[in-house]
Amino acid sequence: MCGIVGYVGTQSAQDVVVAGLKRLEYRGYDSAGVAVLSDGGLASAKKAGKLLNLEKELKDRPLPAGNTGIGHTRWATHGGPTDVNAHPHLDNTGRVAVVHNGIIENFAALREELAGRGHGLASETDTEVVAHLLAEAYSSCGDLAEAMRQVCRRLEGAFTLVAVHADEPDAVVGARRNSPLVVGVGEGEVFLASDVAAFIAHTRSAIELGQDQVVELRGDGVTVTGFDGRPAEVREYHVDWDASAAEKGGYASFMLKEIADQPKAVADTLLGRIDGAGTLHLDEVRIPPGVLREVDKVVVVACGTAFHAGMIAKYAIEHWTRLPCETELASEFRYRDPILDPRTLVVAISQSGETMDTLMAVRHAREQGAKVLAICNTNGSTIPRESDAVLYTHAGPEVAVASTKAFLTQLVACYLVALYLGQVRGTKWGDEIRTVVRQLSEMSAAVDRVLGTMEPVRELARSLAAHDTVLFVGRHVAYPVALEGALKLKELAYMHAEGFAAGELKHGPIALVEEGLPVVVIVPSPRGRSVLHDKIVSNIQEIRARGARTVVIAEEGDEEVVPYADHLIRIPATPTLLQPLVATVPLQVFACELATARGNEVDQPRNLAKSVTVE
Repeated sequence: MCGIVGYVGTQSAQDVVVAGLKRLEYRGYDSAGVAVLSDGGLASAKKAGKLLNLEKELKDRPLPAGNTGIGHTRWATHGGPTDVNAHPHLDNTGRVAVVHNGIIENFAALREELAGRGHGLASETDTEVVAHLLAEAYSSCGDLAEAMRQVCRRLEGAFTLVAVHADEPDAVVGARRNSPLVVGVGEGEVFLASDVAAFIAHTRSAIELGQDQVVELRGDGVTVTGFDGRPAEVREYHVDWDASAAEKGGYASFMLKEIADQPKAVADTLLGRIDGAGTLHLDEVRIPPGVLREVDKVVVVACGTAFHAGMIAKYAIEHWTRLPCETELASEFRYRDPILDPRTLVVAISQSGETMDTLMAVRHAREQGAKVLAICNTNGSTIPRESDAVLYTHAGPEVAVASTKAFLTQLVACYLVALYLGQVRGTKWGDEIRTVVRQLSEMSAAVDRVLGTMEPVRELARSLAAHDTVLFVGRHVAYPVALEGALKLKELAYMHAEGFAAGELKHGPIALVEEGLPVVVIVPSPRGRSVLHDKIVSNIQEIRARGARTVVIAEEGDEEVVPYADHLIRIPATPTLLQPLVATVPLQVFACELATARGNEVDQPRNLAKSVTVE
């Protein structure tokens, strides 16, 4: 949530910052603003609503030219999405400007303290108190970086802060605690942003900032310290994708592009994972094999779409390793006093690597002595850094808020983790691993085949645009797929949609089935576990007998379902455990097309943010 951009260099700061904010629109926001340092002063503009509103404001009332500036897209937490609550926030003198991502948990006490000293605060936000505190600290020390360190030591919560001061026209100072912030280093210019996408058009050289660090950007370099003022070590890295990867490439939306990207993303996630001897290799594993052999339980923690990937991981891990596996919502995990010990392996799944609920679950797990393996798409993000091992999905940038290619690559990564555990623990032989990896390598082409047959799915989606409810049902690994299909429809079409385990229908949900209700059924392969197939065919008959409109997703060659399908969507035949990789794709296309038919913005659904960096 919230996009942050800072710039010091030779270009127009306003132009660089606004362009960077455009690249961060995918994160979700409801207001935007910029501040520029110029001729010994500070000028700012901010508007509620989309970035277009800010751009119009800047066109009508241009800010003075300057080469240092900051910008922000806000997702409202404290106070509604209004012009006044939008960032940047200034102190009473108008010399300090601050943008902020996260939540200052002790802001109420700080606000009352400031009011007692005569400060007048104009907004309802927690952010504004930081501008006033910075102004006070600066008046004492005369150094913005030191003022930031002093203020950060007083703040409680999760935050990224970026500030400028009119008395330091060539400096931008940032701070991070539990919220993303990355530095971009160019030729004679430096950038600060919540995501490398903001500056990827200018440089691919980046520096990741650690926990509780303050960074000072000037035209001649970057200085990083801890909140305590001590010099901090940083890691430089090269971003392995370019600006074109974050462009629509001729598609009407980023989501359509990212759905189309999936065959390549699946293939890329498999690259270099297995050697000629059939041995699997993950990216960074700092857990000795002997420790993994002693693991007696696996717990997968994740949120939203990643949680559905984790549910599928449970089937693979238990089947291939014979270890008990639990899948937990990260937002609930640490609050229920989970049973963890040094023999527990926690697998944390997060596209951004900054999901606050998942990050806090990771920290709780490590406090209890458990080992943590992260599955993530974002190099240098917090969750991989704080984990004992990481497997990067290599999906490339995912701009649309509703996840598509990140989900499929998370599934591939989950399968690889399950196989890796089987390899280390001796429950899978090398030839067995090679067989599954070969099957996984064939899934890229299978996904591509599915994408080439989606026009009937689009037509069906358009025909259902006026409906209020769609139900999704599945068994075994198709149950999480049903949940994911329902989530996509909620996110994009703003429809009532529910996913159920098909066997649970008769235990209550079948009461929802009525004449004409669309029900999507994901059918397992009749070749794998025939009992699953027989059971779900019976479920389809139960649904259809009550007048529902059945949309059946079944593999090629499955003729048993044909008499009971009002609409039949074919997918390639796959091994049972791998079927989610192809069965999910029609549901993504279905949700995207239905939302478009309803006139919705598919890349930036209302009220949602790409990276949820608050609990």
